[in-house]
Amino acid sequence: MDHKGCENKEIGNCITIRGDRGGLLMEDGRSQCFLGGKGLDYSRMVIAEMVGTFIMMYCIYGIVAITELRKGQVGLLEYAATAGFAIIMVIFTVGPISGAHVNPSITIAFAASGQFPWSMVPFYIVAQTVGSVIAVWVGMCVYSMEPSFAVTRPLRGRSAAFWSELIATFFIMFLASNLSNHAREVGLLSGFAVAASISLAVLLTGPVSGASLNPARSFAPALVSWKFDDLWLYIVGPTIGALGGVLLCRLLQLDHQYSSSTSSPNRKFTSPDKRSMDASDDLLN
Repeated sequence: MDHKGCENKEIGNCITIRGDRGGLLMEDGRSQCFLGGKGLDYSRMVIAEMVGTFIMMYCIYGIVAITELRKGQVGLLEYAATAGFAIIMVIFTVGPISGAHVNPSITIAFAASGQFPWSMVPFYIVAQTVGSVIAVWVGMCVYSMEPSFAVTRPLRGRSAAFWSELIATFFIMFLASNLSNHAREVGLLSGFAVAASISLAVLLTGPVSGASLNPARSFAPALVSWKFDDLWLYIVGPTIGALGGVLLCRLLQLDHQYSSSTSSPNRKFTSPDKRSMDASDDLLN
């Protein structure tokens, strides 16, 4: 692909290259900010993020509604499986366009680590919120049930709910950040790995906090039903957990460990900064 005449600009740790047709390319020496995303503009990314969050939230609303309709016969395992499959669907549809954050906490964490431009964070959060709210409204029409049953509530006390949300989101983000640093090496398996981690997190947090792990997931039914009790738990907890996960990944420099462990004995190690420079040179030439 010819990138002559492109405008090269660095945003955080991401190298942004704007082509002749206005397409946006983003590359990083440690990761691809958008998995497979090429020639994208801001509007497409934001719309894709909204659609992805809609898909995720509709699936979650649906399984919760079915559980209610069947008087609890659909259990935690089915809920966890639904969440995992929904994430797989989202990653392999909108992932190449927006990165499939579908979670404000994930977006903020990636921005804090320099893997996502802060200028895009407000647009992504609005898109995620709108997508979730639309999903709740559609779910109300399909299942004819009030959204209040989908509101997340502490089941073992506020403290336990807060810490379970924080720790589970920490685990998810720790994995996601490491996978994003090695998107080329891991390939399609990264989507399944993230989905599996979310399913596991749901199993661990469901009996304690209701397994939100996502401020948009909790905010949408709370807004539609106008029930905001304990909502802060599901905003602050996952956000702190996601920030902790991505920052610990950066601190441990897992990209160095991965490169050294998978390289051949005679292969010369290349630092992230050098790889970033080489990547940008290759794109511009």
